[in-house]
Amino acid sequence: MHETRHISFDLNFLLAHYSEMNERRKSPLGDGGHILNDKDDVTHLLILRFQQLLSDGVLSPGAKLPPERELAAAFGVARSSLRPALKVLEIMGVITQKVGDGSYLNKDASSVLSVPMEFLFLLDDTTLQELSEMRLMMEPGLAAKAAERANAQHIALLRQSIVDLENSKDDRVRLVASDLLFHRAIFQASGNRLAGRLFHTIHRAMLNMINVTSQLVDLEHTLHFHRPILVAIERRDAELASRLMTDHLIDARDLLLHSREQESSRQLRNHLAAGMSVRKRASKTVPQSSAGQTKVPKTIAAIRSSSRLI
Repeated sequence: MHETRHISFDLNFLLAHYSEMNERRKSPLGDGGHILNDKDDVTHLLILRFQQLLSDGVLSPGAKLPPERELAAAFGVARSSLRPALKVLEIMGVITQKVGDGSYLNKDASSVLSVPMEFLFLLDDTTLQELSEMRLMMEPGLAAKAAERANAQHIALLRQSIVDLENSKDDRVRLVASDLLFHRAIFQASGNRLAGRLFHTIHRAMLNMINVTSQLVDLEHTLHFHRPILVAIERRDAELASRLMTDHLIDARDLLLHSREQESSRQLRNHLAAGMSVRKRASKTVPQSSAGQTKVPKTIAAIRSSSRLI
């Protein structure tokens, strides 16, 4: 029978450890030292603390965590905020909660330690431009490695992604999923395990980017890029695979930039149209000057006249 491993926290040690962390970074407590109550703040704090405790050897992967009361006291958070934060950590794969037994750290230490980067993509406002830049720096190289290392299973997955894309037609969910599958297969086919982990970190952001670009072009446009990349990988032509992937990602980047420019132009036109409408309504309420009234200075009249031309 497997023996449950329970690592008991020394609360004094943890609190001292917590104080050291505060000297290295801004205190996670609110102004005046109030206990954190925001779920995102508490979740971020727990991730940083678990990461540090793992690095320092205080905790080990698979360890059973103390009860909520002890965790809340050790980390200086409210129990009412701790519970939803633990649930978020479970969804993210950091911990496992077993009814009637307790919470356990994930046995895969590397996935726990990689969570802060994933947390950045989940909670921070990572822009599509930043993602485009990172993909351009990374994916052409991965495509080249895929051409060198892809096995039969990887090739089959790439082919299947293209077949699914061809059959997606008006099914946008299937279209986006097939597009993402193609890129995931290349990450995996590169043979670099860190690349595979990185995909799982950024795949939500990539999904959002693909969802945007898929609405800007037709299906054949995407297939025009995917098919040649597959052929290059099948032929073990690393240089060609890298160049084609670069072309694909530059095209996606330019689509996003063009879309953003069009949206900015549309907003500007709407703003100018709204301003002109306001000026027209205002001009109708201004009483006409009579012979007995003071004349409007020529300079002001000229300004008013020119403003109507905008």
